[in-house]
Amino acid sequence: FRLALIQLHVSAVKSDNLHRACGLVREASAKGAKLVALPECFNSPYGTQYFKEYAEKIPGESTQKLSEVAKECSIYLIGGSIPEEDGGRLYNTCTVFGPDGALLAKHRKVHLFDINVPGKIQFKESETLSPGNSFSMFDTPYCKVGLGICYDMRFAEMAQIYGQKGCQLLIYPGAFNMTTGPAHWELLQRGRAVDNQLYVATVSPARDEKASYVAWGHSTVVNPWGEVIAKAGAEETVVYTDIDLKKLAEIRQQIPILSQKRGDLYGVEMKK
Repeated sequence: FRLALIQLHVSAVKSDNLHRACGLVREASAKGAKLVALPECFNSPYGTQYFKEYAEKIPGESTQKLSEVAKECSIYLIGGSIPEEDGGRLYNTCTVFGPDGALLAKHRKVHLFDINVPGKIQFKESETLSPGNSFSMFDTPYCKVGLGICYDMRFAEMAQIYGQKGCQLLIYPGAFNMTTGPAHWELLQRGRAVDNQLYVATVSPARDEKASYVAWGHSTVVNPWGEVIAKAGAEETVVYTDIDLKKLAEIRQQIPILSQKRGDLYGVEMKK
């Protein structure tokens, strides 16, 4: 099945972001994509100073638009992420809609991006955001898909649990920066893919050098062999790739690590 990743140029005007995102979703659908994904924070600039201003309830304006375009195009749509307000708290939240427009999954970013690389980047999502507390998976006629957002990708246990639960594709809307992007963006995706013998896709906003937070870009798809099979540059674009589940099955048969794990010695478990 065909997967499309929309590397959107995100502006400060929410209505413009929504309009352009939906237009690119329609374009991807017209080119045969059955599963389409948007980037992290696709409806607002990324930054702790923006989250409160742009936050919405779910359902709300942005998710209503996503539901409508998913139904119009009869596709599975992974709505990147938006700042969500619920009960006085803010979350970084990804919603997924099915071909009938129904909400299939809602993933609140589990691991908040609080880092300090002296002289390069300091960022603290927890100044404004609260963490989610659950794993998020959804079924399609093609395969089961697991969700994470950006920093979630650094936590190998999360991906391993998704693999144990039968996911064959992991999707991470994310906005790595100009420090961590060149260092770890592709490396982490290839690690998650080869460790768990599944496909990994990441969806970044396009790079905007004038933004207060400059995203690395380079939305990517990695196959279960650890090979990069599709990759964007820094500009706004749509990346297409065909996900071959037969190849996934062959790799798991050739190198059967999933059945060879020593459950008598170690394990990774989902607690809730």
